[in-house]
Amino acid sequence: MATTYEPIATTTLSSAAADITFSSISSAYTDLRLITRLTPTGATFPRIQFNGDTATNYSNTRLYGDGTSVLSNRQSSITGISLVGAGNYSTTIPTFLTIDIFSYAGSTNKTVLATLSGNYNASGEVSRIVGLWRNTAAITSIRLFPLANNLATGTTATLYGILKA
Repeated sequence: MATTYEPIATTTLSSAAADITFSSISSAYTDLRLITRLTPTGATFPRIQFNGDTATNYSNTRLYGDGTSVLSNRQSSITGISLVGAGNYSTTIPTFLTIDIFSYAGSTNKTVLATLSGNYNASGEVSRIVGLWRNTAAITSIRLFPLANNLATGTTATLYGILKA
């Protein structure tokens, strides 16, 4: 990691859990980066929410490919930014996600760029996801959770702050 990245917190699940939450996030950084290695306990996909907001204040646009086809779609007025590509995640092969949250402490709506590398139907998959949280509050907590089931034992997530230049 570049020296401008500062680790804020890391979580590794010692047992299956419904979510991973980072709270009391300082506003001392310009942007945030969340890096995860996750496996759900059932075929599902994760979402992220900010500051406990469970209302339909999120939207996302996704572009993904699996070596055979390229697809895209858009969702709006949903209850969290969907971090999924072509389909549900494998319950045996970990999926890797890098989630960048820009200007998280600013006074404008919050934008997210996520990159996914995973397994779908026994083949590789890559996705790019652009998300929006329609709220101008500074982000002080991030919740990563599967839409159904749990995150499996061994799932890890590390939150980094990107230092102001």
